[in-house]
Amino acid sequence: MTIQQLYYIIAVDKFCSFAKAAEHCGVTQPTLSKMIANLEEELDVRIFDRNNRHVETTAIGQSIIAQARNAVMEAERIHEIVSETRDTLSGRMRLAVGPSVAPYILPQFIKIYGSDYPDVSLTIEEMRPEGMFVALSAGRIDAAIAIGGNSVADLYEIPLYDEPFWVYLSDTCSHKLTTFSAEELSHESMWIMKEAQCLRDSAFSFCKARATGRRVYEAGNIETLVRVVDANGGFTIIPEMHLPMLSDAQRANVRPLSGDCVSLRRVSMYIRHDYVRERMLNSVAATLARVVPPHMLRSGIVKNGIRLR
Repeated sequence: MTIQQLYYIIAVDKFCSFAKAAEHCGVTQPTLSKMIANLEEELDVRIFDRNNRHVETTAIGQSIIAQARNAVMEAERIHEIVSETRDTLSGRMRLAVGPSVAPYILPQFIKIYGSDYPDVSLTIEEMRPEGMFVALSAGRIDAAIAIGGNSVADLYEIPLYDEPFWVYLSDTCSHKLTTFSAEELSHESMWIMKEAQCLRDSAFSFCKARATGRRVYEAGNIETLVRVVDANGGFTIIPEMHLPMLSDAQRANVRPLSGDCVSLRRVSMYIRHDYVRERMLNSVAATLARVVPPHMLRSGIVKNGIRLR
């Protein structure tokens, strides 16, 4: 049994096709098929049921592939340990970023990271939290950046920065105040963002006493929220890094929150507990520090970076 054979059976299980698995692994189909047949002969089990139309993993094959994934992750970790000792940072970094964070950090992040770490093979995928945590636990990605406060078994959260929320008001709201509290907004219609728990929790934290029948439309992104407010009145809350995306006229409708209702969202990095590439994580943190406004960054990240030991 070899690590290469384990890679092959994982690929066949993923693509349900020997041809697609061979293409993914960069080998010919006869080579891949022979290697898998040799493994099945060695183990004296059938890992895959084959016919002319598709490939199915057998019950025992599913158990073998689950263990194969663990073995492959451990083998890759050996390469990661060696890479950490080299002067030049290299290797791969598979990063996932949540959709409520990605628009504000990724454009500049990709540009800066590619320039500063040319020997790193960086791939970034925008993923919703439920998907990224599954992918992270399974070893399909190396790290994830998302809203903090998620408790997931076997994953470790590293807070990166805290982003304040601001009130965005329609032209029909009162503009004479320089700041707003929950009480002063209580008579207005509140609009919130769908599937963005950071916004939902913060909005409800300073406006829990919503009147019966209050209109609440759950938009899919913050840009839509702003347009809904412009057209329909009321207010919403937006993260500070969205402010530069507003027009001059829209910026005139932005106000800070006052009192106990001041809201923040914590943005964190999530990794597996057994991840070992500290320098790779710090390359991500160092790049973020050049993208995120300095007053938002966690002091520990600025002073010490990320420490895994």
